[in-house]
Formats: sequence, structure tokens, C-alpha cells
Amino acid sequence: MMLMDFLFSFICMILLVICVLMGVA
Repeated sequence: MMLMDFLFSFICMILLVICVLMGVA
């Protein structure tokens, strides 16, 4: 359960970074 929650948070963080990079580009 904790591992899946960690992976979900990690994926959300990566998506957020990609969105920021797209906005800056």
C-alpha cells in the first residue's frame, strides 16, 4: 500500500515537472 502511494506521488511529481518544462519552453 505504501509503495503504491509512493509511486503515485512520484508519477504526479514527474508529470508536474513536465508541465512546468512545457510552460517554460
